[in-house]
Amino acid sequence: MKTALILEGGAKRGIYTAGVLDVFLENVIMPDAVFGVSAGAIHGCSYTAGQKERSIRYNLRYGNDPRFMSLKNWLKTGNVVDTEFCYHELPDKLDPFDHDSFEKAAAKFYAVCSNLVTGEAEYILCPSLRDNRIDYLRASASLPFLSRIVEIDGKKLLDGGICDSIPLKAAQDLGFSRNIVILTRPEGYRKKPAHNGWLARLVYRKYPAFAAAIARRHIMYNQELDYVVEQEKLGQALVLRPSRLIKIGKMETDLGIVRQMYELGRQDATARLAEIKAFLARQQDDTGES
Repeated sequence: MKTALILEGGAKRGIYTAGVLDVFLENVIMPDAVFGVSAGAIHGCSYTAGQKERSIRYNLRYGNDPRFMSLKNWLKTGNVVDTEFCYHELPDKLDPFDHDSFEKAAAKFYAVCSNLVTGEAEYILCPSLRDNRIDYLRASASLPFLSRIVEIDGKKLLDGGICDSIPLKAAQDLGFSRNIVILTRPEGYRKKPAHNGWLARLVYRKYPAFAAAIARRHIMYNQELDYVVEQEKLGQALVLRPSRLIKIGKMETDLGIVRQMYELGRQDATARLAEIKAFLARQQDDTGES
């Protein structure tokens, strides 16, 4: 029985996931696959490469650099995140990404993206993030309205969370039957209608299927939350979510709050470490593995 990690996005909220994943690395917890959505993909790739504390390190070091994430950068370039800085200068020079370890990792890494033409999610298997392959990571984390469309391999892509925010069912369909889901909202959260359907129809008028996905995202998201809870009750999923509410903005500039969210992820994962290990041990017993 194969296991995957399902990593929800959430912009700066995603630093919670980085805290959980660092505890996993400290305890040598690595699944068969990682499905990263948006910020989940950003933090998930460092985890897959075995680079503990890389996410919190560069978030605290560069979090207030306008090139990292800011409306100023959006007004200047059309991208709220500076492409050259975040996807080239930072991983190539400032805080190098370990491509060799990523490519040798036992876990498969999937970047979840939204296809503008089809209005459906794509689960891109990424054996490497070198050269233009990093654009799949960039696409997964490119927020609609605040990012330019990412074009790669003939596809037009944006934020994976629009079409599949919590890809548990997708992972199961690909053969990963028992999974750990990391959410970035506390228990009881329900997404409300965003009332931006008119804007989506205007901005993405060439891509009506994608505009429709934006308009109904709250429905999709809440249905996926219900499915996660159902699978949790059946013992097919173990779910980690923030144990308390920390008010953190999508583009949070208070690095103290960013640190708090990260530490909460560490605390929650540590508190449930025995449960997590038992869940994975049961997965091994079910397959007859030692």
